[in-house]
Amino acid sequence: MPPTPPPSSPPGKQMLSERVYAHLRDAIMRGEHAPGAPLKPQDLAKEQGVSLAVVREALVRVVGEGLADRLPNRGFAVPSFSDHRWQEIAEARRSVEPVILRMSIERGDLDWEARVRAAHHRLVRTPAYAPEESEYYTAAWAEAHRAFHRSLLEGCGNRALLETFDRLWTASELARRWSAHRDPDRDGPREHRELEEAVLARDADTATAVLVRHLTMTAAVLTDDPSRTT
Repeated sequence: MPPTPPPSSPPGKQMLSERVYAHLRDAIMRGEHAPGAPLKPQDLAKEQGVSLAVVREALVRVVGEGLADRLPNRGFAVPSFSDHRWQEIAEARRSVEPVILRMSIERGDLDWEARVRAAHHRLVRTPAYAPEESEYYTAAWAEAHRAFHRSLLEGCGNRALLETFDRLWTASELARRWSAHRDPDRDGPREHRELEEAVLARDADTATAVLVRHLTMTAAVLTDDPSRTT
């Protein structure tokens, strides 16, 4: 006989857990919980009016996304600026994405070029900040940013490589937000324009060099003096 599947959570609990997870994820992304700050289940349960079990389920999900850490005998906390994972993720992206980009430039067709141009146009036209949301960039801009970077690589035609990009992108989202917040004078639009121009010119050497510099700058900001905040 096939094994009996474990019982699932009641629908009501699942809905509560989803709501608390979405709230907690957004709060971390918006900077409402500072880097290194503890995430106390009791406080979150009281704030959201739910049980500890619901909060712990939500916390396990944000830990799985790299937005929180589970600390032995110390509960949960937001990762810190100095966490080595950000540099490891950046190193992985610098190793993988230029290779995919070069393949994309070699293999991409005219439809791919059109998608790159459209994704860049959307990124340029999407406001990065909205005062009513937070000091961090908006969810709409974050999605336009992701779509642009992914469009650059989609010409490679290799689904496994694109799935690798997707995983690394998700893992680096929090670091990206922190980096932008700490370095508000960085000229991101110029960097993205240079990427688009080099890619559409089919200049793989320039495009990969620009991409490596772009990724390096994002991670480098998080190694600065932690007192440097905006």
